[in-house]
Amino acid sequence: MAEPFSVRVEVRGYETDSQGHLNQAVYLQYAEHARWALLRHGGIEQRDLLTRGVGPVVLETNIRYLRELRAGDAVDVECVFEWGEGKTFRVLQAIRKTDGTLSAEITGVSGMLDLDRRKLVGDPREVFKELARDPGAFGL
Repeated sequence: MAEPFSVRVEVRGYETDSQGHLNQAVYLQYAEHARWALLRHGGIEQRDLLTRGVGPVVLETNIRYLRELRAGDAVDVECVFEWGEGKTFRVLQAIRKTDGTLSAEITGVSGMLDLDRRKLVGDPREVFKELARDPGAFGL
């Protein structure tokens, strides 16, 4: 497994709910932002995936909310891929305040969809190795 990749985000006021907390759905947006930033960091652009005829898909997500976030908080959104055997892989993510306080843990199961066949590719690691300039960014 690679070292976690991290991207900084500042909580914006319009992302909060009536209690002043970061809206629960926005945690998923931050996680998605970090995953796409990791793809770019490793050398994979969205157009590369489309040209290859594949796209990453999220199959399952679990969020543990641990500490509230409020407007103006700066957070680091971490992302690391965990590979097993077969068609799926896990994405482990953490959202931390800049003082290190863990605000949320997000775990997900993902796969790589063949856009023509509408089926998961047999070994998503091979697609990442093929497309990435830096496969090490994905723990490969």
